[in-house]
Amino acid sequence: MSMKSVFLALSVVCAFSMPAVANDRYRERPPVVVSPDLTAPWVMQLGGRQVRPVVYPQRPVRPSLFQRQTVQPRAQAVAARPNTPNMRIAPQFLPQMVQYQGKEAPGTIVIDTPNRFLYLVMADGKARRYGVGVGKPGFEWAGTHKITRKNEWPSWTPPQEMITREAAKGHYLPAFMEGGPQNPMGARAMYLGSTLYRIHGTNQPWTIGSNNSSGCIRMRNEDVTDLYERVNVGTKVIVI
Repeated sequence: MSMKSVFLALSVVCAFSMPAVANDRYRERPPVVVSPDLTAPWVMQLGGRQVRPVVYPQRPVRPSLFQRQTVQPRAQAVAARPNTPNMRIAPQFLPQMVQYQGKEAPGTIVIDTPNRFLYLVMADGKARRYGVGVGKPGFEWAGTHKITRKNEWPSWTPPQEMITREAAKGHYLPAFMEGGPQNPMGARAMYLGSTLYRIHGTNQPWTIGSNNSSGCIRMRNEDVTDLYERVNVGTKVIVI
């Protein structure tokens, strides 16, 4: 047999054997992995019964730290900042009617500094009680005076001794501040005799119920406005 005949025979054998090998190699086709958000019509275009798409379930996305902070409720977010004052006031420092067994005449204001309450004596053995902020340690005082002046949205001129005292702490006070919501004197002021002390509002309502002032009596703006409308110049004020 010539060499040409041998090569021809080998070519015929390879031609018939290669498809069988190819079919054996791909008889078990691997699964097709697709994203779960692809639609079924697209998957069906792959064709063939042996094509079985494998769809993995979508894992829940865990929010990042930034996302948790942005969706955090406002109340919790405020509480998480340690330098932010607590805006809530204890219920006992909200205005309420109470029994009064003292000897003072109706219309008199009695300020109980140890317990941080201001009483407006009413008729029939009752009094209207408000929560107040009073002098911090070293600034407590007591005495009897009268309301000599009333003012709405008062301006504020800090006394020189206060300016000097606060400057030593690194707090620099203005020499004068116009009245308004940002003024620490608040919405109303009632001046006591010839003293530097006043019953006034505050733009820091969270300080009500504590010893925090330089001797003045602080009230919530809504409370001092209510008291302001109930009393007149000449009203007797007793601080105990």
